[in-house]
Amino acid sequence: MTTFGVALGFDFASKLGTISFAPWVGLIGFELGVPLGLVGGAATLGLWIAAAWADGIHQGPTTLIIRAAALLLLGAGGGVIGRRLRTSEASQRGVAALQSALIDSTLDGICLTDAEGRILISNAPLRRLSVELGMPQHGTVPERLLAIADRLTEPERYRTRMRELAESIDAQTSDEFELAGTGRCFRGYTAPVPGAGGTPAGRVWTLREVTADRELDRMRDAFVATVSHELRTPLTSISGFLEMMEEEEHGVGATGRKYLDVIRRSTDRLQGLVEDLLLAAQIEAHRVELELEAVDLPELVRRSVEAGRPAAVEKGVSLEIVVDRPRHVRADARRLAQVVDNLVSNAIKFTDAGGAVTVSISGDDDAVLLVVADTGIGIPADQQGQVFSRFFRARSASAAAIPGTGLGLSITRALVEQHGGTIALESDEGRGTRVTVTLPADT
Repeated sequence: MTTFGVALGFDFASKLGTISFAPWVGLIGFELGVPLGLVGGAATLGLWIAAAWADGIHQGPTTLIIRAAALLLLGAGGGVIGRRLRTSEASQRGVAALQSALIDSTLDGICLTDAEGRILISNAPLRRLSVELGMPQHGTVPERLLAIADRLTEPERYRTRMRELAESIDAQTSDEFELAGTGRCFRGYTAPVPGAGGTPAGRVWTLREVTADRELDRMRDAFVATVSHELRTPLTSISGFLEMMEEEEHGVGATGRKYLDVIRRSTDRLQGLVEDLLLAAQIEAHRVELELEAVDLPELVRRSVEAGRPAAVEKGVSLEIVVDRPRHVRADARRLAQVVDNLVSNAIKFTDAGGAVTVSISGDDDAVLLVVADTGIGIPADQQGQVFSRFFRARSASAAAIPGTGLGLSITRALVEQHGGTIALESDEGRGTRVTVTLPADT
């Protein structure tokens, strides 16, 4: 109505025509929708005609039709644009709400920061953990993390690590820290977020409490150490008395010799189990030291194969070695022999009568490949990713009632990696398994 009054007072109807009403028609349509936009257009046309008549201007039918069409189109167009914008806005709000609900429902605390470390987005678990840890609620992420250094068990190491992260935006790291007094343990992870052109535009940070995991690890290690110690003492006595009885074996008769043989095999098995448990504990504590030297790998493999041949003959499994040429690796001979012994004994143990185990050595000037392949029962495809975990036993092994502790392959992988090598496993359930160890060649 204000525009109508101004049009009358300043003769805008003759000078500007309907253009003076156009913004209002578009705004009505945008805010109120297509139907009311059309009504607004029609009402505006009526007001303009009234203003024109008041000024003594008479419009022909064609002019009226054109201007009516323009106003109605403007009202309808504003309504369509408004509806689309509101729909898009609602959709974006819905997506944002879903994304927020998603990251809020995770166990990990997550946040995204800019290149300077200022928080852009954070989820509810991170906000809760930051309050529990006593972090300040302002400042960059490195500044907030540094503020709790005095509450940790290793404050200086922690400070050094946080300063390194603050100075290097492209670092990708994972660190653990423990609160002094409470024993609560946390694992933090951070990685750069690439921006335009591949340069880091910020960082993603995650924080997870791993107190239960660390407590479980401590309990497991304590159990392993206790069991190993408690088993080792009586085994020493049993082995000693067994040696004494073996000296008198000729006087015990056939039945006695059979019993002694059973005791000997059981003692050897228990001794091997204790040694595996102790070695697993040493590996976990990073206390295994290697005495590296040039090792003739084919000769070492031959000794391991000959040691395993009686078991292969007893099961009716063929056992052979394939060597292309002499190969030397820089290794700890005793530890590397454990690797080969584990792989060969596993292959024999999981291969039925009539099957075959082949140990082959090949490679080039840079790396040596040791492959132990069998035609045994294999490992289910869905469990092959777990075979190097401690105490893991595959379904196929349990179903066949094959004895074992699940420590062999985990120990083998740890020893191979300590030598700077890699180990990989391929298996086809019911058809066999192939384990490949790659070691640096001794140059």
